[in-house]
Amino acid sequence: MTAEVTTVQAGPQKVSRSVQITAPAAELFALVDNPHRHPELDGSGTVRDIPITGPQHLATGDTFTVGMKQYGVPYKITSTATDVQENRVVEWQHPLGHKWRWEFTEATPGITTVVETFDYSSAKAAKVVELLGFPKKNGEGISETLRNLAQRFG
Repeated sequence: MTAEVTTVQAGPQKVSRSVQITAPAAELFALVDNPHRHPELDGSGTVRDIPITGPQHLATGDTFTVGMKQYGVPYKITSTATDVQENRVVEWQHPLGHKWRWEFTEATPGITTVVETFDYSSAKAAKVVELLGFPKKNGEGISETLRNLAQRFG
């Protein structure tokens, strides 16, 4: 069974999707909180499985470096964790200013709503982000990531 991923209205210059997963928030948080495991999560095909530098578990202010690939071009980026709340929130900021945010809400034991957001409201070139089609592209990647995550725990 395919998980139902829904669009969340998060405000201007934010692309959010949500899914309900049969798993405790702590388990889901542990996966997202570890940048070394991000290639396991990625549904967009942009995060590369190469040596990742940074801590095994993020705290606000930590930095980590991952390999990426867009339009056939490999590169590395170093992001900074901007909001980490155990079992609830993991957010990091890309060097160009946009943020990726994950929120975990366990309404009943073992059932967690996961929301992933691409927030480009703080991007250094938000209009360029839009012109290059990243809101649509990242929305599709988020949906696939959340479907994969739900399937992994389903």
